[in-house]
Amino acid sequence: MNKQELIKHVAADAEVSTKQAEAVINSLTTTILDTVRAGGELQITDLGKFGSVERAAKTGRNPATGETIQIPAKRAAKFSPAKRLKDAAAG
Repeated sequence: MNKQELIKHVAADAEVSTKQAEAVINSLTTTILDTVRAGGELQITDLGKFGSVERAAKTGRNPATGETIQIPAKRAAKFSPAKRLKDAAAG
């Protein structure tokens, strides 16, 4: 399912216009991105937790040359699925 299909599904399920559904989905996306960017965590029951994690600097190896390289520290996005989502995926 892509974003446009999601918008149509939400609009039909919530009995609102596609324009209203798109505004809500865009707002949710912006809220998640802003929260993760700020280093916070957003939890949606039955879906999961969106957040970020700090990754320490480490030594790696260039697979093409075998040369040792330094990989800098960084913050990465993290998603932890809720039990209900895991169960839904398992069938």
